[in-house]
Amino acid sequence: MKNIHLLLAKPARKQKADGSRFWGNPALPQGYPYPTYPDSRGIPRPYTFICQINLGELAQYEEANPLPHKGLLSFFTKIDRYMGHWDAEDCISGYISRQEDVKVLYFPDCTTFEEVGRLKEKNGTFVSPAELQIKFADKVKKYSDEHRLFAPPEHREWETWDSPFEEWRILLQVDSFDGDDFNLNFMDCGVLDFLISPEDLKNGNFDNVRAIVLST
Repeated sequence: MKNIHLLLAKPARKQKADGSRFWGNPALPQGYPYPTYPDSRGIPRPYTFICQINLGELAQYEEANPLPHKGLLSFFTKIDRYMGHWDAEDCISGYISRQEDVKVLYFPDCTTFEEVGRLKEKNGTFVSPAELQIKFADKVKKYSDEHRLFAPPEHREWETWDSPFEEWRILLQVDSFDGDDFNLNFMDCGVLDFLISPEDLKNGNFDNVRAIVLST
């Protein structure tokens, strides 16, 4: 299975709600709440929104693409510490995460979406960095950022994932990178990998995706 590269750039204009993007605010069905998890005191905390993929935009990669061919796939997880928020009490680590540390949402129908913001800071601005447009490519220049769907496990320093995840695949890889309003650094310029079982990938089930940070 070939990997698909994600190329990120500042959008020339505001994107439509269901467009493929990094950061910004996720598009969710009307009335759907922003995903949260309970902290150690039971207080709801927002996951960090990573990106959303409009699967219809991947149609040209059909041979290499086992994902559904329509709908929106959105990735959330706990990475606040890697963005400089050192007081965050829970974060993805160098061990495969628990199921509840990751939230991947798949919506087959993109017709009733609205953008839903994360919690606001005291000055009324959204916490999430400004959105970056995603375009897709099967090849990129050398030394490009390693944001990829179905990336090979090149940053893994051992032969397989720990049991019982030995056969799991990388669904999405996010590289360390920075921008005008953020600095995302996974340990030491490493990567964040979202992992999925082959059976779940085949069945289009994204309820049990896990994550791990691998450092170079």
